[in-house]
Amino acid sequence: MDRKLNFLDVFSIASGAMISSGIFVLPAIAYGYVGSSLFISYFIGGVIALLGIMSVAELSSAMPKAGGDYYFVSRSFGPLLGTVNGFLSWFALSLKSAFAIYGLSGVLFLLTGINMSLIAVLATLFFVLINIVGVKEAALLELILVAFLISIMIAYIIMGFPSVNISRFLPLAPRGYNSILSTAAFVFISFGGLLKIASVAEEVKNPGRNIPLGMFASVVVVTILYVLMIFVTTGVLESADFASSIFPISDAAQIFAGRPGYLIITTASFLAFITTANAGIMAASRYPLALSRDKLIPASISGVSKRFNTPVVSIVVTGLFILLSLQIDLEILVKSASSVIIIAYILSNISVIILRESRLKNYRPVFKVPLYPYVPILSILVYLFLLVDLGMEAIEISLVFILVSTLVYIFYGRKRADKEFALLYLLKRIIDSRMPQHGLESELREVIRHREGIPDDKFDSMVRESRVLDLEGSFTLDNFFKQISIPLGEVVGMDSEQIESLLKKRENESSTAISSFVSIPHVILEETDLVHLLIVRCRGGVKFSEKEQSVKAIFLIVGNKGKRSLHLKLLASIATLVQEEDFENQWIAAKNIDHVRDLILLSGRKRFPRG
Repeated sequence: MDRKLNFLDVFSIASGAMISSGIFVLPAIAYGYVGSSLFISYFIGGVIALLGIMSVAELSSAMPKAGGDYYFVSRSFGPLLGTVNGFLSWFALSLKSAFAIYGLSGVLFLLTGINMSLIAVLATLFFVLINIVGVKEAALLELILVAFLISIMIAYIIMGFPSVNISRFLPLAPRGYNSILSTAAFVFISFGGLLKIASVAEEVKNPGRNIPLGMFASVVVVTILYVLMIFVTTGVLESADFASSIFPISDAAQIFAGRPGYLIITTASFLAFITTANAGIMAASRYPLALSRDKLIPASISGVSKRFNTPVVSIVVTGLFILLSLQIDLEILVKSASSVIIIAYILSNISVIILRESRLKNYRPVFKVPLYPYVPILSILVYLFLLVDLGMEAIEISLVFILVSTLVYIFYGRKRADKEFALLYLLKRIIDSRMPQHGLESELREVIRHREGIPDDKFDSMVRESRVLDLEGSFTLDNFFKQISIPLGEVVGMDSEQIESLLKKRENESSTAISSFVSIPHVILEETDLVHLLIVRCRGGVKFSEKEQSVKAIFLIVGNKGKRSLHLKLLASIATLVQEEDFENQWIAAKNIDHVRDLILLSGRKRFPRG
């Protein structure tokens, strides 16, 4: 899909996905668990989110594809766990959107008296239509609303601080210190919006920079705003009033800013619910799209509108699931969303370890988790603790989701799944060097080309289709031509002795070695209308002449003289390729012929228009 989203779009989608029920509705429920130390729970939640998002940022910068953490997990663990994770993340973000629509319906009910169920249905339909029209339009709406929201939140903090009564924080942990941690797990849904950026990564410009930067900026800004707003609210409201309030932030605003303050915060909460619901549908709908692309659910779900360039079917299916989710009890809804988000973070952190340790050459993240492997391991342990701390009810709900996802894979996806995954490469290192082929490396290579915006020219196409030979030892020129004439004859459909004779004849006219490392032999044939490329790496070198005694990179071109323009473009492409910094060392270091091909296709050489 088109890359239309910039840094501000990434920041606004992530922030808008977080700022809503997590601050305007959830504090009242969470306050009943922990009391005056609620602001500490939110701070811990933010730190944990920042810790875990590092792995998601690395994965997103390496593989900016629709489906985000589903794509990472499926390419790390394989299609079974990929299916489970894809459905879990879809459920989580859809449930979070349902939570936001619940809050939105509550605000409008208080203001207008209109039936909440009717509001919820109409709101869901509105967000579905907005997302069908286009991701950039949805992101623009998000940016405007988030800018307004952050302004209101800052104003709330500044105006409310003088009214804070410190005595309301005593005792600081009335329900024990463990309640602070368990409540941090409960409110973790407030930071679940960070996953939404990974799911729309395919539509982000310069994803290697904008995704990590947007993620970190949003979690830091939102955590600071959350902590300060909860601090002000706790210091302004009586304990009993806080615990019984539906919208405690609005009630606190009425105390220090009067009726106008109440109306402004209520309006802000309404807009916050819009941002979360809108971003939620935008992000959640990319999971069915990614699952469908990998044939794990019906292909029709991955259809993209020609008019709007958006996944219409996936968006509609997500909207329907959100409507069903609105029937779930609010507290169960929160626990369900938090538990599956935590599981998604655990799997993402394990994915980083698998991908790094598998030593895939084409796993090239722009951003890397610092202090690897300690940060991912610490994140996994912390998230496991949070999951246990949520209680058995949350774990049981997660198990139901996992069971449903597994059944979908067993009865539909298992027979159709055909993607390699990094765990095979890791097992290859440990058990059997013959296990995986180059399928995942090739897929990651194309992801990098798309991420970096590398155009595809005729030389790239020919490199993909060409035969690559990897020769050991050193050769005289005659022995080398004899060695390659057989495979080259098979390519062009000619007798090997005839090919060998033509190669020698051309070399006698003038040496085709353009340096002591590179040679470009070329033969003109009348019998073919095509141009063929044979790539040879000779580790010991070929003696082309007294001056060029150890040529190790040979690009052999065979074709019709009527294709002169193409010949010239191929020569120019090879010339710019071999002039790249460190080309010779990389050519020698490539592990096998697939890595030789990847080296060429991922080079920064100049690309020439087709034609």
